Amino acid sequence: MDSAVAANKKAATVGFMIAGILIGIGAKVLLDSIGAIATGAVGRFVTMDLVRHGFPVLAGLGSFVALQANAAVRVWGDEVVSELKKIVWPSREHTVRMTLFVCIMLVLSGAALGLLDVVSGKLIQWLLSKNLFGLLS
Repeated sequence: MDSAVAANKKAATVGFMIAGILIGIGAKVLLDSIGAIATGAVGRFVTMDLVRHGFPVLAGLGSFVALQANAAVRVWGDEVVSELKKIVWPSREHTVRMTLFVCIMLVLSGAALGLLDVVSGKLIQWLLSKNLFGLLS
């Protein structure tokens, strides 16, 4: 087997492992949420240690095995890894320059919005103090 193909398969497997972990975490959060609001038999069942800890692990492992067992998903994973390797990443210098530009624009936008907030607040205070519409007694 070509070393590039083997590397793609390893990267895809790691991606499937991460997907399984995320599904397990999602299952844990879902069970904790159900356990917090459920009462009676459902609440007791969901809060059992075997269910609270075992189901997320089984969900994660099951999803990993299902992803690995499906040939179409494996091919898709290999293709995704191949396409990711074609990405031309920006140089460090370009990344630093663009980050500085974004930070400067954020500061300028924040200053402009802050100035607009202060000016509009003063204008509204002035209008209310003049009682132009006769609404205040």
